[in-house]
Amino acid sequence: MSRSHVHNFSVSLDGFGTGEGQSLDEPFGHAGERLHEWMFATRWWHEMTDRPGGTGGLDDAFARRFTPGIGAEIMGAGKFGPPGWHQMPEWRGWWGTDPPFHTPVFVLTRHPRPSIEMEGGTTFHFLDAAPDEALAAAREAAGGQDVRIGGGPAVVRDFLAAGLIDHLHVVVVPILLGRGVRLWDGLEGLEKDYAVETVSSPSGVTHVTLTRMA
Repeated sequence: MSRSHVHNFSVSLDGFGTGEGQSLDEPFGHAGERLHEWMFATRWWHEMTDRPGGTGGLDDAFARRFTPGIGAEIMGAGKFGPPGWHQMPEWRGWWGTDPPFHTPVFVLTRHPRPSIEMEGGTTFHFLDAAPDEALAAAREAAGGQDVRIGGGPAVVRDFLAAGLIDHLHVVVVPILLGRGVRLWDGLEGLEKDYAVETVSSPSGVTHVTLTRMA
């Protein structure tokens, strides 16, 4: 069976995966881009955005694990758009006409709409479903490849609480947000089910990986 992954998911020192006050102009609320500056600096990201340069090393090596072997993604409504996007028929996500996923993407929402086919192989499907139902649909669409749980933090937390994530890569960024949406709430003792590894990067972030033990 295919495995489920979370990858390149950034949290602050106080555990927030996004800031407060998400809007059309601020997709991550008051956190801005601070949680993801480590990734934006990498050579991988520069290649993704058709720019020269970027840093190599540890952060780049981790970032590059985002795509290989992934056949579908699951994301929450807050990752797909700002509050109220379901009332905007023209809204097609934050990423333009060619989103970076290049797979089927299942958006968890209480306001389903018809699927949207984008350029580059991305098709957004909209589901009002429990985590296990969404994962079953994504696995079928992935055709034997793995499924990425893309976030936001509430969605990742729900899948962790349901025991549905096989590999988790969290990047701890040395900032304090103070408010927003936490990742770890209600997950006490989670580490008992996983092999945990940590490695610190010269950029200041710490990469934490949790791999489910057989």
